[in-house]
Amino acid sequence: MNNEYLLSNLRSIPDFPKKGINFRDVTTLFKDAKALEVMEDELYELYKDKGITKVVGLETRGYVMGSILARRLGAGFVMARKPGKLPCKTIKESYTKEYGTDSIEIHVDALDENDVVLIHDDLLATGGTIKAAWNLVKHFNVKKCYMNFIIEIRDEGLKGREFIGDGVEITTLLSV
Repeated sequence: MNNEYLLSNLRSIPDFPKKGINFRDVTTLFKDAKALEVMEDELYELYKDKGITKVVGLETRGYVMGSILARRLGAGFVMARKPGKLPCKTIKESYTKEYGTDSIEIHVDALDENDVVLIHDDLLATGGTIKAAWNLVKHFNVKKCYMNFIIEIRDEGLKGREFIGDGVEITTLLSV
């Protein structure tokens, strides 16, 4: 899609959090009312006819547009969080990052087999976090699952989309 207004408001920070990484900072999109409106409208158009019943947002930037979109679609919102942050019984999935391992959790009663789920996060790079989220969602045997990102990084040789694999429709608002 690569909306020019969104691209012009996306901040890039060279060598953050470490040398060689060009960090894409979505906070500049979140703080701009027009950018929020553009993202909301574009996301809504992508998913308005998909029958989404739940949006799963990944901690923490996935909560911003994920919850806005859930409200607009008339769907529920489910938080995928770091371990120990959710108050009731959870299921957990671990994943490997470039500098170690991490995990995410969701409540055991967050989804069921009648749900059509959209997993949303701000950024697709290596794909580790989102694949872990998808594995959590698959645990519930939902009817259908989609994935969406504000940004997909392709220009640095990252292959997040390939790492996720087949079986889920993936959309992004921006590819850089």
